[in-house]
Amino acid sequence: MNSFTVIFLIALTLSFSVQFWLAKRHADYVAKHRDAVPEAFKNTVSLEAHQKAADYTLEKGKLGNIDSIVGLVLLLVMTLGGGINWAFELWTATLESQLIVGLAAVASVFLIMTLVEIPTSVYQTFVIEEKFGFNKSTPQQFIKDQLLQLVLVAAIGLPLLALILWVMDSIGSLWWLWAWAILMSFSLLMSWLFPTIIAPLFNKFTPMEDGSLKTRIQGLLARCGFNSNGIFIMDGSKRSGHGNAYFTGLGNNKRIVFYDTLINSLDDEELEAILAHELGHFKCKHTIKMLIATAIMSLISFAVLGWLIDQAWFYNGLGVKQPSHAAALLLFMLVSSSFTFFMQPISAYFQRKFEFEADNFASNHAKAEKLISSLVKLYEENASTLTPDPLYSAFHYSHPPAAIRIANLESNQHG
Repeated sequence: MNSFTVIFLIALTLSFSVQFWLAKRHADYVAKHRDAVPEAFKNTVSLEAHQKAADYTLEKGKLGNIDSIVGLVLLLVMTLGGGINWAFELWTATLESQLIVGLAAVASVFLIMTLVEIPTSVYQTFVIEEKFGFNKSTPQQFIKDQLLQLVLVAAIGLPLLALILWVMDSIGSLWWLWAWAILMSFSLLMSWLFPTIIAPLFNKFTPMEDGSLKTRIQGLLARCGFNSNGIFIMDGSKRSGHGNAYFTGLGNNKRIVFYDTLINSLDDEELEAILAHELGHFKCKHTIKMLIATAIMSLISFAVLGWLIDQAWFYNGLGVKQPSHAAALLLFMLVSSSFTFFMQPISAYFQRKFEFEADNFASNHAKAEKLISSLVKLYEENASTLTPDPLYSAFHYSHPPAAIRIANLESNQHG
């Protein structure tokens, strides 16, 4: 044990302690407000629906706590417990190429971590989601999804990882700049390919039929000056009763997607208002801003890793006996979140700010009252709690809490 081991354990203890404390605050707050619908929603949300949302939130919170404990134990086993060390020793004894050893060791560790998380996913899907009437997935569908995700990660992730490891081994001291450029280029390529290549592997996308809804949406797109590569309905109902809408892709490969569950629960004007909100993100350049922020944070991360990679205490402090570039990359990916946990509120703040801006945009290009009514329906149908703990939401919510968001929309409506 060296000084960095102590620093790591302090960071880990602090981040997980705060995480559990916030989760307990949130659970207590939701339970405390379970028996009364907030004033702003008394005329639109039933007590039964409000209590269902509270119970759903509490159930998910309990599972989240268990998941966090499992994650904490697994992280300690992999680092100080010698798991990463064992993986590298195993593959070094089996393979000759250092590049392939690194690739196999990193892949092994992430495969183990993925397999450990599956019971949580099974419980979430077939117990909690089932209990609250959201699950539409079958065991066969679940297994198919898990296998398909694993195959995709292997087919796409392993070549990318191999390229980054080769750059780390071959380019010299500025390898981190090249690795960052490769990762960002790959991210842009995947964003462009996602709508037409990857998403259809999991869901069926049907072009929206001609009719009043399509005419209304095309009118909105014309008013906003937005060009898309089509409007599609996604068969989200084959897995879940939750509804959503989004636009995806880059450049000339942008698609607008509505879940079929959303189409069935909202009227045409409400769907127009929801889409106007999504278009607001695009027109306010939120996608580009998030991309730039991600690029800057990734660059800083790679630069830090570029320094850590030559520090013996970094490996020794985290239980790795034999330094290597692959081990440094793996350690950094596993432990960095323990040191960056307290930056979450900053990220969440800007994301909520973007949501307000998108709501304001929607209010100018569709009816604010229709966005309000659609959001209320979505909160109710998705069993989203109307009473989150303020401090918990400041850390974890990318969207403003329901009451604050709707109050903002009402001020636009009356303004």
